[in-house]
Amino acid sequence: MPALSTTISAHVERHFTGSAVVRDVIIGMSDGLTVPFALAAGLSGSIGDAFVVVVAGLAEMTAGGISMGLGGYLAGRSEVDTYRAELERERTEVRDMPDAEVAEVRQIFADYGLQGQSLDAAVAAITSNPKTWVGFMMREELGLERPDPRRALRSAFTIGLSYVAGGLVPLAPYALGLPLTSALLASVVVTLLALVVFGAFRAHFTGVPVVRGSLQTALVGAIAAGAAFGLARLVNALGAPGAGPA
Repeated sequence: MPALSTTISAHVERHFTGSAVVRDVIIGMSDGLTVPFALAAGLSGSIGDAFVVVVAGLAEMTAGGISMGLGGYLAGRSEVDTYRAELERERTEVRDMPDAEVAEVRQIFADYGLQGQSLDAAVAAITSNPKTWVGFMMREELGLERPDPRRALRSAFTIGLSYVAGGLVPLAPYALGLPLTSALLASVVVTLLALVVFGAFRAHFTGVPVVRGSLQTALVGAIAAGAAFGLARLVNALGAPGAGPA
């Protein structure tokens, strides 16, 4: 028995237990680092004024933060509304169609391997209390857990602020008064470094290998910025005086 106790106490389960806040930070920061970075790079390819890049970047960052936050709020409210609607529907079914609901409970337990008297006892225990019965059906039949009604607002602020925090990174070099070319280079360096660090952070919480997560995140940001910069240069070249056929 002491050996078994030692084995149990020495066993530490390592599962992903990232909270909803961590997930919201990842959602906001991921877009916040990438979208303003791509916008700033694109503007750098078409204009020659770092101040304009900063103003446009701040405008996009504000609009993006509000939009992302609103999306997080609506998603949270939708989760609450969906749960309430399904809860009411399940209560109605338990009240009006008890035989069918008992059969569903029996099938769920049977799928877990229960049979005979054990199966009968489990079904009787669950269906003896309507509240427990409904809660069981919500979890086991529908896969729904009761959401926190306050999460929608918290999610909105967390995602929105994370987006803004991420967007400040690529815009900071342009606000330092550096020449546009130097500001662009500095923005690329600091943003790619931030993407590598953020990728490692996200990989830690999602169970992905840290190196792979870092490289994937940095690659996505680099592709987005490169595409925006190249497109802006192309449009600028096509619209320049003297461009096109004589």
